Amino acid sequence: MSNKQLSFRSPGRVNLIGDHTDYTGGLVLPMAIDRYTTITGTRTKSTVVLSSQSEPELVEFQLPVDRPESVSPKWGRYVAGVAAEMQDAAFGFSGEISCDIPIGAGLSSSAALELASALALGDESNAVERAKLCQRAEHRAVGVPCGIMDQLTCSAGVRDHALLIDCHELSITPIKLPNDVKIVVQFIAQRELVASKYSERVNQCAQAEQIIGPLRLAPESALQEIVDVTVRRRARHVIRENQRVVSFAKALSAGDLKTAGALMIDSHDSLHSDFETSTPQMNSAVAAAVGTPGVFGARMTGGGFGGCIVILADAGSKIDGWQVRAVAGATQLD
Repeated sequence: MSNKQLSFRSPGRVNLIGDHTDYTGGLVLPMAIDRYTTITGTRTKSTVVLSSQSEPELVEFQLPVDRPESVSPKWGRYVAGVAAEMQDAAFGFSGEISCDIPIGAGLSSSAALELASALALGDESNAVERAKLCQRAEHRAVGVPCGIMDQLTCSAGVRDHALLIDCHELSITPIKLPNDVKIVVQFIAQRELVASKYSERVNQCAQAEQIIGPLRLAPESALQEIVDVTVRRRARHVIRENQRVVSFAKALSAGDLKTAGALMIDSHDSLHSDFETSTPQMNSAVAAAVGTPGVFGARMTGGGFGGCIVILADAGSKIDGWQVRAVAGATQLD
């Protein structure tokens, strides 16, 4: 094998609107952001050996790997899951991982690691197929029944654009971000989906679909057929959130930031009341952001139970947090 140093990089993502809709084949509107996971090193024949600048323990395993869920330390399972799903991985890899995506912030650090790993191990598929591979890897290796939004956004990001993604068709429509707007992320509280009630929400949506069919197609009037009050509320969030995504994309394209911001606030309120994935701390942070001059809207973002809020603001506003910009998807660096 060549000793040539190679680097592969994947961005994280922030979701502007459309949470807990992707695993029912609904609509989302995220963007890849200028925070990255990078894997640098050399390719090997049949071993994976990776250190991390943010984790103390080394990951090391042989290819092929049959039980990625048993790899230790736990963070290495994301890499092992990708290798297992690739089956005949073209290469192993020996190197180091660096990451400036905050872990546990809901900005898709796990998906970024999966995408960078797939490239390092020699995956040559297109952005959609690579995202599907990495989604399967996460299901298999760490047991999170995630939708495809994170992996597809990190894989297919477009510079200066958010992505309107149909998670059933796996179609992507880039939406140009207005020049006079800035998007700010505030980290509020650590969270871990593996230990959260994320899987419970997925199951509740599945229960609703058994009664009224695919939520991406169901009219709001169908909700009356769901007797269980909790399941009905979960379904109501998903149906209305899909509608909000469509309206938000239109408002953003038209430069109607006031309407876009109001939709973000509605989305957060729904995630708090109907989907119950927000927290008092997240609610307070959103309220404080919305009360800041120049802010159009804010909402919690990601799977919930902690993490970050995302803020849509005028370019001249003074709002604390990380200002992020939309970037291209996972790639090999020159």
